[in-house]
Amino acid sequence: MALAAACSDDAKPQAAPTQPSSATSAPATATATVAPTRTPARTVTSDGYTAEPAFPHVDFAKMLGMQVVPGSANIALVVSQDGVIRRADLRDAASTPAVFLDIGDRLIRDPGMEEGLLGLAFAPDYASSGEFYVYYSAGSPRRAVLSRFVAQDDAADPASERVLLEIEEPYSNHNGGSLAFGPDGYLYIGVGDGGAGGDPHGNGQNKDALLGKILRIDVSGEDYTVPADNPFARGGGRGEIWAYGLRNPWRLNFDPQTGALWAADVGQGDWEEIDRIVKGGNYGWNVMEGDHCFEPASGCHKAGLLPPRAEYGHDLGCSVTGGYVYRGPAMPELDGWYVYGDYCSGRVWAVNTADGASAPVQLANTGATITSFAQDAAGELYLVTFDQGIRKLTRK
Repeated sequence: MALAAACSDDAKPQAAPTQPSSATSAPATATATVAPTRTPARTVTSDGYTAEPAFPHVDFAKMLGMQVVPGSANIALVVSQDGVIRRADLRDAASTPAVFLDIGDRLIRDPGMEEGLLGLAFAPDYASSGEFYVYYSAGSPRRAVLSRFVAQDDAADPASERVLLEIEEPYSNHNGGSLAFGPDGYLYIGVGDGGAGGDPHGNGQNKDALLGKILRIDVSGEDYTVPADNPFARGGGRGEIWAYGLRNPWRLNFDPQTGALWAADVGQGDWEEIDRIVKGGNYGWNVMEGDHCFEPASGCHKAGLLPPRAEYGHDLGCSVTGGYVYRGPAMPELDGWYVYGDYCSGRVWAVNTADGASAPVQLANTGATITSFAQDAAGELYLVTFDQGIRKLTRK
């Protein structure tokens, strides 16, 4: 089964208990108390939240992401897997989003698989430079492409493309594609293991391959360079690598308050995981799936492998979708909690980033096919879905 949100290889959501687990904690409880930097108004309560329709005029086929344009409170770019980025006024329900960039003719698109236009990130100086970055799938040969484009006024010129990085892809799934600029100004890139099942080429643990990694590069010049403080910049692996041992990181984002990097990694057949990404970290794939031995199925060597902060089994879903650490004003009880969901089941959870042991809490069971989360200028969170448009996370 192939899903655009980078699904696991076997997967159908099932009726099941409502709580995932902390990989380092006791079983989940129904409620959990926040330990944030400001006094919460209430506690984070299981199933105490809902996802309400937000922008009915922003609803397109195969939506994979939405990002508010830097410096704007209400203008956003909406990414579709078919290669089209649209510019939408979120406050004007009578408006029709216009095409901002169309590179559909440059993509390889297998309708049954996970390829397409997969990621977007604005340059830190977008307001003055108009530069932004996209990650997409191309063919002949099959490869992942990272490119820079330049926007002028309300659109980008397809001819402004500058290809910065190409990574050969052996198969059509596990493409990754998440992009995020860190507080250090460098671009972080989530790259899948190359596909098929079980990582047959061993890319996740191979530090000489870019597949199955999170990369960190400097794109401030005409071409990219490797930051001198990357873990393998002086040898021992590809200099672009920041972290490794990942199967298919689907959405990564930085906590705007602490600068910590969080990522969701899609599992194989049993476990989905949430990771706090650190320099040089090895997250275990394909030795581990979540906090469990994968190859061999028991007795694997865990030394040097970092366990996930949270995980859940395929009784609760089949393909994790990463989100954001919540820092908005509307729900202070969630301050400092990482919010994420599942593409297959539509469940939404949150886990407290202020500790390393408390169990996640299920916030809602939406039934939507969640492909991404989005964040507005105030820090409030939205679900981007294939089948229910864009929905805002709120209290019941």
